[in-house]
Amino acid sequence: MQRGFTQETALFIMTKDIDKATPSDTTSLWRIFSSFFKIGAFTFGGGWAMISIIEREIVDKYHWIERDDFLDLLAIAQSLPGILAVNIATAVGDKLRGTKGSVIASLGSTLPSFLIILAIAIFLTPDMIKNNRVISSIFMGIRPAVVALIIAPVLTSAKAAKLTWKTVWIPLVVALLISIDMGIISSPILYIILGAAGGFLFWWIPQKRMHNR
Repeated sequence: MQRGFTQETALFIMTKDIDKATPSDTTSLWRIFSSFFKIGAFTFGGGWAMISIIEREIVDKYHWIERDDFLDLLAIAQSLPGILAVNIATAVGDKLRGTKGSVIASLGSTLPSFLIILAIAIFLTPDMIKNNRVISSIFMGIRPAVVALIIAPVLTSAKAAKLTWKTVWIPLVVALLISIDMGIISSPILYIILGAAGGFLFWWIPQKRMHNR
């Protein structure tokens, strides 16, 4: 990685191709904050469980970015360090209202989790959660919903990526290799690099052939 690759550079890469977002002067900071606050408050299960709700909010409801752009943003946000949902919130907020928008969107997505964890730390202990039948039953009921929230964006992302029966084996094989413990072979970073290299070659080889004609 080059020394000049800063956080601002990463943010520019995440937002430069989102050309059809709503103009900044028509999107209020409060709407950005409330949208991502709602996402953070009503989603359990971490970043991937948030994706379907984020997509519905920023693509379907407000049309801040196009679906294809969201898929590209998702890939970049997952490849960069940090929390997936916060990376997406930062990029979308920056596109809509610049630095203020990115700060507000990031704050909105993280504040609910902070407040909930703070409340749990103050009022609940691990023993209380384990031994209280009501609380244990609530968390047991949440688990299947979290699985569904994780599966849903996988299906929508596969559809948006236009996977076919000829290419669906690629994510399946990669998921299998990542799930088993085989050292570097199971490293997600390896497949991010291979995916980027494969995408570049898929674009570059036809260009070179056309140039040589």
